[in-house]
Amino acid sequence: MNSVEIIAIIAIALIIGLALAYIIKEKKNGKKCIGCPYSDQCSGNCKSENNINIEKN
Repeated sequence: MNSVEIIAIIAIALIIGLALAYIIKEKKNGKKCIGCPYSDQCSGNCKSENNINIEKN
């Protein structure tokens, strides 16, 4: 392995590690659907009737 491959592997591992840390942090904060704008309000089903009504209003 040359140095470019090692740097690429470290960069990919860092990106994956930071993404996992973000997901874990958000799950501990009680978010059920990470990335959903209504994740604090819904019951975990992002296609629920409540979210459709909120979007229309």
